[in-house]
Amino acid sequence: MFFTLTHTDTETKARAGIVHTDHGDINTPIFMPVGTQATVKTTDPQELETLGAQIILGNTYHLYLKPGDGLIHEAGGLHRFMNWRKPILTDSGGYQVFSLSELRKITEDGVRFQSHHDGSYHTFTPESVIEIQRNLGSDIVMVFDECTSYPCTETDAEKANARTMRWEKRCHEHFHQTEPLYGHRQFLFAIAQGSVYASIRRISVETLLETGFDGYAIGGLAVGEPQSVMLEMTELCASLFPQDKPRYLMGVGYPEDIVRAIGLGVDMFDCVIPTRNGRNGTLFTWQGRINIKNARYEKDFTPIDPKCGCYGCRNFTRAYLRHLFKSGEVLGLRLATLHNLYFYLELVKKAREAVLANQYQQFQQEFFEQYIQQ
Repeated sequence: MFFTLTHTDTETKARAGIVHTDHGDINTPIFMPVGTQATVKTTDPQELETLGAQIILGNTYHLYLKPGDGLIHEAGGLHRFMNWRKPILTDSGGYQVFSLSELRKITEDGVRFQSHHDGSYHTFTPESVIEIQRNLGSDIVMVFDECTSYPCTETDAEKANARTMRWEKRCHEHFHQTEPLYGHRQFLFAIAQGSVYASIRRISVETLLETGFDGYAIGGLAVGEPQSVMLEMTELCASLFPQDKPRYLMGVGYPEDIVRAIGLGVDMFDCVIPTRNGRNGTLFTWQGRINIKNARYEKDFTPIDPKCGCYGCRNFTRAYLRHLFKSGEVLGLRLATLHNLYFYLELVKKAREAVLANQYQQFQQEFFEQYIQQ
């Protein structure tokens, strides 16, 4: 069995479960640090394990371009190439291709696009994307989808979703016609699309359920729509997904978004926010976000977050971290990144504990009482 639903909170839809892979079990809800190019920026695998990371995310588009999935295959797969012993999920590259709006052409067969590195032309089809992820050897493989922009018309969202459904069926067929390359199992996740239109989201989920996948993701959100709409679409999709399959909200997000989405029944999350914001000096604490580069922290000799147990908070002050950033020292980027990842992983760990104790509503209420949203 790939997924075990351990418990559902009695007052909310929050869930605790276990995703079973050949590289280890993943306790959900879980946040997946993003290692786009076979590395979570400024960290190493040992540090990630110490932080409590159970699974990381890699990206098909970026790894296909550099260093190439063929080279990673020669290395024995992505786990060996980057020396990460735990599970890996690879995104299909659909979002990255979507972001290259001026450098791509979408057809029924797939997408022809220009590399953002050198302008060379490439084509992704549902079948080729599955093949690339076979070469990468990720534990969880994502289907190829078309992500719409926001805002988009209902007609455009309907057309994009219909094409995505056809692509996902082709992904499913090709996935089950080929075998994994490295002796461990791979699992295939579908992606529900439909922009902000509930009727299209329903059609998307119903179509995917007819085919049947190992897990289900919610795509096409956190692309500029209001938070309330994002949560509305998330709740709708989660309510339609099977109880016995993991649910993944792609590209989300801020701590407050994750806390709310867990309460709606989502199990898995990823986002570059903790790492990217950390490298820019924005730190997440249990009291909200702070910009460590602000002058107010010049003589602040308290920990980054008194409630945090990360290496940075146990050993350094806000004043020191500010000094590192103002001096352009790499250690500042590392400490901020490690702190933010620790915070995110601790957040979902505490959320899981609250679900198992039937106290998620209380956990959510206490979180927002102290967390200042900015």
